[in-house]
Amino acid sequence: MGDPQMVMYEEEFNQIQVVCERLIRDANALVVFIVDKNGQLIAAAGEHEHLDTTSLASLTAGNIAATGGMAKLLKEKEFTTQFHEGEHQNIHIQIVGQRVILVVIFDERSSLGLVRLRVRKANEDLNRIFESLLKKVQDPSTGSPFAEITDDDIDNLFND
Repeated sequence: MGDPQMVMYEEEFNQIQVVCERLIRDANALVVFIVDKNGQLIAAAGEHEHLDTTSLASLTAGNIAATGGMAKLLKEKEFTTQFHEGEHQNIHIQIVGQRVILVVIFDERSSLGLVRLRVRKANEDLNRIFESLLKKVQDPSTGSPFAEITDDDIDNLFND
C-alpha cells in the first residue's frame, strides 16, 4: 500500500517555508524546493519564478523512483542523497524522512560541502515538522482541515 495523501496545514506549511528560505541564505543556493514522492510541489524558495517547478518536481520524483529501483537491485533500502553536477548549476537531492524530497539548486557561488552541511540541519528541521504534521493528521481530535467548509461555500464557488 502506498503512502496516504499528505494533508498540509498552514502552520506547518509556514514552518517548511521558513526552513527553505533559511537554506537559501545559509547555503548560498539559487533555489530550494520540497516535493512529495508523487511529484507534487509542496514549497519553494529562491529564484524559482523562471523555472518550470511543476516539471522539475515531477522529474525529481521520477528520478528518486528510478534510483530506488537501482537501490533494490543492489540490495540497498534507498539512496537518500543524490548530486548532479552541471556546467553552470548543480542539484543536490535529499530524501527527508522517507516522505518528501528536498532539492537544492546552486551554482559556483556555493559549494557542495556547504550545501551538504546546511542540508543536514534543514533535514533535521523538516523531519521534526513532518513528524509533527503526521501526529496532527492522525489525531482524531484535530478534525478535518475541510470541516469548516459548508455546502453553501462549495455552491458559491460555482456560481457566477
